[in-house]
Amino acid sequence: MHTWRVYARRVSDLPDVRDGLTRKERVVLTVLSRLEGERAGASLPLPMLYGRVLEHVDMSQAELVAIVARLGARRA
Repeated sequence: MHTWRVYARRVSDLPDVRDGLTRKERVVLTVLSRLEGERAGASLPLPMLYGRVLEHVDMSQAELVAIVARLGARRA
């Protein structure tokens, strides 16, 4: 069972062939889209995004910041 978890974690860190996004990047984009819809396009605080992302996938704050920066987020 332990080796399966290690394998699953390694596989989820690989970019998908369809769009080049990892599972974590896809979760961040999905959650970001939902939150922007809820907030009617208003600027979104990073701690709110982090809290919602943690409901779906485990990652550190530094990892989230790196993903958001890599995906091209800008400060409002």
